[in-house]
Amino acid sequence: MAKKILITGITGMVGSHLADYIIENTDWEIYGMCRWRSPLDNISHLIDDINNKKRIHLVYADLHDAIAIENVVKEVKPDYVSHLAAQSYPKTSFTAPLDTFDTNIQGTARLLEALKNHAPNAIIHVCASSEVFGRVKKEKLAEMGGTINEECTFHPASPYAISKVGTDLIGRYYAEAFGMKVMTTRMFTHTGPRRGDVFAESTFAKQIAMIEAGLIPPVIKVGNLDSLRTFADVRDAVRAYFMLLTVNPIGGEYYNIGGQYTCKVSEMLDYLISLSPMKDKIKIEVDPERLRPIDADLQVPNTDKFTKHSGWKPEIPFEKTMTDLLNYWRERVKKGEKFLQR
Repeated sequence: MAKKILITGITGMVGSHLADYIIENTDWEIYGMCRWRSPLDNISHLIDDINNKKRIHLVYADLHDAIAIENVVKEVKPDYVSHLAAQSYPKTSFTAPLDTFDTNIQGTARLLEALKNHAPNAIIHVCASSEVFGRVKKEKLAEMGGTINEECTFHPASPYAISKVGTDLIGRYYAEAFGMKVMTTRMFTHTGPRRGDVFAESTFAKQIAMIEAGLIPPVIKVGNLDSLRTFADVRDAVRAYFMLLTVNPIGGEYYNIGGQYTCKVSEMLDYLISLSPMKDKIKIEVDPERLRPIDADLQVPNTDKFTKHSGWKPEIPFEKTMTDLLNYWRERVKKGEKFLQR
């Protein structure tokens, strides 16, 4: 009998790519948890299979609703869980901190409690974030050899990051207190096709595509360009998440996962612009509304722990990730879709 995986947040960038990976590489049945009003754009290519109940099924619940979550877990009784659903935008968390805390911290607790009661043997991935490390001082980074390892002190720099500290700790608590096989990841910056347009590299790519189509003037609005980031491809990320669940999973463990290409946000933007035939005409303008009150400005991961445990390593180069992201937005613009200018 085929194994069953529950993916919360299946309609997001990561959830949809994980579904693709599971379909291509296993015979598992996929149960994707989403809200009834969740946009289905990222899984539009799977709709026929969903309608025909061909290996992929949607189940409806909101992380705020303990009863709905319990009903989903009782119905599915998953063998594997990848908990990806979240309020995932740091900037929004400054204006909606309580919703962020409830969704990410208490929502994770609601899910794990339901799993404890109805699927106690499930192998569970809880997705935290590299944002838990927040504002790592250069001296601290130097002490760790220039990269952030799993034992780095948490110093969250947004309500979102605080919520992910809670998510991280709750995952480990359920593993240690109840013997559940829960593992936590701190994924560093990851992107690619289907990335939401509120995130820096995706809004840059979207703006470039719109400039190329003559929809907006040749000016890219930006926020903080000085932040240092290490980029991974979302398709490498979901492969890591699959291996987390299937390669000697150890309850209570926690891992950094991330790419190998490190640069400032400004350099990432320069590369995206270099891919455009409009590159000589594009100007850059700082938009104060895109700046966070405080920012995590050094995000360089040490992924040795997970690499040694699983054998995983990134395979997709930065250049392909950025090219695919830009082409994703070009295709959407070409279809005549309308976008908020953000």
